[in-house]
Amino acid sequence: MDKPAPTSSQQAAHKVSFTEALGVWLRIGLLSFGGPAGQISLMHRILVEEKRWIGESRFLHALNYCMLLPGPEAQQLATYIGWLLHRTRGGLVAGTLFVLPGAAVILILSILYAGFRDLGLVQAVFFGIKAAVLAVVVEAVLRIGKRALKNNLMLGLAAAAFIGIFFFEVPFPLIVLAAGLIGFAGTHMYPDRFAAGGGHSSNGHGAPVEAIIDDASLSRISPTLRRAVRITSVCVVLWLGPILSLALLLGPGHVFVQEGLFFSKMAVVTFGGAYAVLAYVAQQAVDIYGWLAPGEMLDGLGLAETTPGPLIMVVQFVGYLGAFRNPGNLDPMLAGALGAMLTTWVTFVPCFLWIFLGAPYIEALRGNRALNGALSAITAAVVGVILNLAVWFGVHVVFTHVAERHFGPLRLLAPDWASLEPVALALTVAALVAMLRFKIGMLPTLAASAVLGAGYFALVH
Repeated sequence: MDKPAPTSSQQAAHKVSFTEALGVWLRIGLLSFGGPAGQISLMHRILVEEKRWIGESRFLHALNYCMLLPGPEAQQLATYIGWLLHRTRGGLVAGTLFVLPGAAVILILSILYAGFRDLGLVQAVFFGIKAAVLAVVVEAVLRIGKRALKNNLMLGLAAAAFIGIFFFEVPFPLIVLAAGLIGFAGTHMYPDRFAAGGGHSSNGHGAPVEAIIDDASLSRISPTLRRAVRITSVCVVLWLGPILSLALLLGPGHVFVQEGLFFSKMAVVTFGGAYAVLAYVAQQAVDIYGWLAPGEMLDGLGLAETTPGPLIMVVQFVGYLGAFRNPGNLDPMLAGALGAMLTTWVTFVPCFLWIFLGAPYIEALRGNRALNGALSAITAAVVGVILNLAVWFGVHVVFTHVAERHFGPLRLLAPDWASLEPVALALTVAALVAMLRFKIGMLPTLAASAVLGAGYFALVH
């Protein structure tokens, strides 16, 4: 049955002005610390509980879709809700303001890192931060696993994903695709085991606004082929146009073109958020392109953990260092800044494409059990992928030298036990105890680890 259209008095009382929304999206962008879990909680508190702009069930439905997408789910959730409230301009403003504050801070920190990282104090601080970041990743495995691994079937999916990516280097997109297909098919055979967790229902908040969202103004943006072609064409030109122009101007081997192509490819495979893809980015940036030294990805992750915005903003750090070290005829600092901005552009433009293209279809699929089943299976597989990241980072934090051994399709990491860093191990254990046992927040743990790392360096150097 169609919902009754809101009355004029309801619209007058509950319509969200664009100016008011602008202030709220800026506030969210400035306060979005704590990774995706903290960012989603912040949006829920402000948009559902405080402002009552959107109801609980619709918030969760949008979140489920965003978790299925490549890219940062929190930023895409902001874009989706901004689109619901004010269509395309609302989505653009919400998604951009979610990224902009963190991007500015990461750029400044990248400049300082590249210019002053040889100083002993900087090395000392990042020694401690690496250990704390490892603890943050382990905590993410446990947090997401507790939510996602509701039964033995989901636990098995997580284990299979970990074995596939860690020991056999199965491509991450294949793991996500396989998990989604298993969840989609399994919903019909074992609906209870593939049911999305949470058990939330609408809390009634924002019901008049829900009615306004559901009125004819939204139905006019129907999921038509003509609209899909128009949205896709505009976004693809904005996304890939700069890379094509740079390739024609500078040649395909230039660092800007390499970064544009690499991070464009990454933008379509980053299912499950930043943690799930960072090992892949680190390996490619270190081993294939030579943009980073082996330990520098953890340094960048430490910077991203302490700034607002999506954790995937660590790629801006990678883009900066890659261009800084391959500046061509440009000043290294200028080349780094341009590389960072290009990396950010090609990473986030696709996020708007997924929302503006897919949101009308997802609105039409609210309550679809097969979609929720695919989401549950993918989330379970992502736990295994993040565990792979935790192990990969852990080995490289605790050991200075790590080799790889291959036996046919099997890949094993072989650390040099003589290169064990006992202080790094101790700091990691201390950070884990602080976060898991005493529930100390991420930022205080990072700060304490940085201070302890600096103290250790001061004593031994």
